Amino acid sequence: MLKLHFAPNSRAGRIVWLFEELGLEYELNKMAFHPKDLKSDEHRKRHPLGRVPVLDDGDVSIYESGAIVEYVMARYGDGGLKPAVDAPEFPEYLQWFHYCEGMVMPPINTIMVHSVLLPPDRRNPETLAQAQRLLSRAVAPVDAALEGREYLIGGFSAADIMLGHSLFMANRLGQVPDELANLKSYVKRIEARPAFQTAINL
Repeated sequence: MLKLHFAPNSRAGRIVWLFEELGLEYELNKMAFHPKDLKSDEHRKRHPLGRVPVLDDGDVSIYESGAIVEYVMARYGDGGLKPAVDAPEFPEYLQWFHYCEGMVMPPINTIMVHSVLLPPDRRNPETLAQAQRLLSRAVAPVDAALEGREYLIGGFSAADIMLGHSLFMANRLGQVPDELANLKSYVKRIEARPAFQTAINL
């Protein structure tokens, strides 16, 4: 059985969401989002930097959420949640699948560090403001792409699991302004999916 090493409020939520969307059976090793668990000797054997998610599948152990999503889709997805390689929407699927880690998550990470994780005396307002500007620029093209669409490429796909999770996080941090109406509506649709609710409430 697939075993996921998981901590709440992390990218590991993407993998639970994927499992639920695909109806897969899985086991969770739920850890605290805290160094005592993530930086333990035991977990560093799974991930050298002490991060999540990590997936165990028999003799296979793999980390990085995007890599895990692609692995699970290839081995257990049965062709779902992904357009065929010759479909017209396939290039756009790839673009949005990777856009989250390339453009959206870096400023989100900085915002988290300088507004939540660091003690107040170590937070840098200038660094925070720069990250907020970068994130604002990064999410604007997504809002434009969602015009007239329910999901990123029309129908729901694994690109929504990757980028949608990031946009949910951005919205929760108060970084999606009301004028980005397409994006606001999209996040609400994401939040309404039962599989997402299961993943986010663990």
